[in-house]
Amino acid sequence: MEPLAERMRPKTLDEYIGQKHLVGEGAVLRKMIDSGHISSFILWGPPGVGKTTLAQIIAHQLETPFYTLSAVTSGVKDVRDVIQRAQSNKFFSTSSPILFIDEIHRFSKSQQDSLLGAVEKGIVTLIGATTENPSFEVIRPLLSRCQLYVLKSLEKDDLLTLLQRAITQDVELSKRNIKLTDTGALLRYSGGDARKLLNILELVVAASDKEDIEITDEVVVERLQQNPLAYDKDGEMHYDIISAFIKSIRGSDPDAALYWMARMIEGGEDPQFIARRLVISAAEDIGLANPNALLLANAAFDTVMKIGWPEGRIPLAECAVYLATSPKSNSAYLGIDAALAEVRKSGNQPVPLHLRNAPTSLMKELGYSDGYQYPHDYPGHFTEQQYLPDALTDTRFWLPQHSPAEEKLFQWMKTCWGDRFEK
Repeated sequence: MEPLAERMRPKTLDEYIGQKHLVGEGAVLRKMIDSGHISSFILWGPPGVGKTTLAQIIAHQLETPFYTLSAVTSGVKDVRDVIQRAQSNKFFSTSSPILFIDEIHRFSKSQQDSLLGAVEKGIVTLIGATTENPSFEVIRPLLSRCQLYVLKSLEKDDLLTLLQRAITQDVELSKRNIKLTDTGALLRYSGGDARKLLNILELVVAASDKEDIEITDEVVVERLQQNPLAYDKDGEMHYDIISAFIKSIRGSDPDAALYWMARMIEGGEDPQFIARRLVISAAEDIGLANPNALLLANAAFDTVMKIGWPEGRIPLAECAVYLATSPKSNSAYLGIDAALAEVRKSGNQPVPLHLRNAPTSLMKELGYSDGYQYPHDYPGHFTEQQYLPDALTDTRFWLPQHSPAEEKLFQWMKTCWGDRFEK
């Protein structure tokens, strides 16, 4: 028999739980679906929030051919085969066939490249699902051809609705008298993941041979302690654990960082996922306080890709300890965010004439590059001149945080710019 999570998979948007900001009345994706015409898009969100289900519902409602590929098991040849079949079926449907790719972030560049032509020409409508930030994992040409929709972890009320629906409407569970006395442990262990919630419920119910079943927090905890990974091959509370891991590094606690890394490793986490988070942490949390941190994090990432498990745990642990024990600075992180905020507020400010490129005689006549001072021609390879747009001349974005390494940068900037860096 199918697992409970599969039996409870919604068939229509009216049955679909959560994501009201996308599929509620008047929401952007709901309008697109109701119109009968959808464009390619990528669904980004944590596991178990309805990405695959939503794609299947769309295909069913539009009555269009639906093809699915898993990025874990499919190669370039599989992609081309599906596109060829979709092209053949396109003549029998008013809408382009839908190609759903689960875990699209695992597709290589060549696999993603093989999709471009079919998506651009409308041979297929691509729906991708990913738990990773598409900005890092999906090639820019493909990302530019797709809308991006962010799915959220399910809210408490959504999960409670799902539990009640399962015990009253499921063909198997409805045969038994199930009483939900407590739901705290069920919700806590599920972490907003509908699939995980239903797997836990099924696990707890299966442990009893009685017709009358009372589910309490104590029963749930006891059952999961006996078989703690039975409901999730990736380990429990995936996103809570990675959050604890990063915050332990940021908080300079190497022991906690190693503990949470061990939890991820023991839970079967993808080593690339851990390595990627270390690279991000090195840039975001250590930054200019210790620029070598980013070099070491990148080296750890490359090493893990070369040697794999189980030896890969060693460079990852080395990197985690190094990052946790390094001085911290997020000045670069705050600086780029401040600059982005200014760009969004003030728009496209003109580039000062002396900073513009002048490859043609006309541009030179217009004053392009006129007055530019080449810093290497001056003592110390510096001369003071304006680099920001006229409207932002004295604006500061990078504010040094005076860690030992960053203090040297700050003192040099004071030597160069004087009062500007005294503010």
